[in-house]
Amino acid sequence: MRFVLKISMLIFMQWTVTISNKVSKELIKLPKPAYKQLFLLIKEIETSGPVRGNWINYSKLGANRHHCHIKKGRPTYVAVWEEQNKKIKLVEVIYAGSHEKAPY
Repeated sequence: MRFVLKISMLIFMQWTVTISNKVSKELIKLPKPAYKQLFLLIKEIETSGPVRGNWINYSKLGANRHHCHIKKGRPTYVAVWEEQNKKIKLVEVIYAGSHEKAPY
């Protein structure tokens, strides 16, 4: 019984995702498909956490930094996010834009 309770508690623990001021200003410049994918990615991070191995070209950039492609093609658009505090489960999207300007 305790084991089942622990699993159900883990399912309901969600991550809080914030968007940096820089990203919020750049959102209007994103093409519509990239914009939609970014918000789909944010929803997945909120429910499943920052490690998104099911996304195209996802990779971990460091201990707490992640990135993935949100729109392939020319130009390719990427999102970069950081885990800020694991106990509170906070993630901040720090970049969304073209691949060329990504802060790797």
